[in-house]
Amino acid sequence: MIILITLLALVVLNFYGIYTNKFYFFKPDNYIFPLLSIIHFVYLYVVWFKITEHEPPDPKMRNLEYAMYAVVVVYLYKIYDSFLVISSFSEYEEHVIPASFIPVATLTIVLYCLLALLTLFSFWQRKRYVGVYNFENYNDNLNIWQ
Repeated sequence: MIILITLLALVVLNFYGIYTNKFYFFKPDNYIFPLLSIIHFVYLYVVWFKITEHEPPDPKMRNLEYAMYAVVVVYLYKIYDSFLVISSFSEYEEHVIPASFIPVATLTIVLYCLLALLTLFSFWQRKRYVGVYNFENYNDNLNIWQ
């Protein structure tokens, strides 16, 4: 549940311009993170479904998890980018910077770090509750006529 709230909060904050205290919905760059978060939402749903239905992992889930590894790299980049933004505060001290700059930048960094940690935790939960990916004998045990 925490990971869903974190994802939704970061999707909203992704449209927020930290230097101007405005939301920007017409910048195409702002839609990259929300589109990548769809992969994360689907992965969370698949893991939840596999756990509740006691189903073994399948190749589609494995491929989705491989896509999630790439998404985690994007999350790490966003952490780095957020640190760059907050460290630029001293460069723009003579300019008018909104009072919400430091709190929102700090919140963004904390949420991205939390999201990265919870994503890694979800990989561990998948391995523990759904099982490991063992597809060596997958084709031998597959009966397509049933």
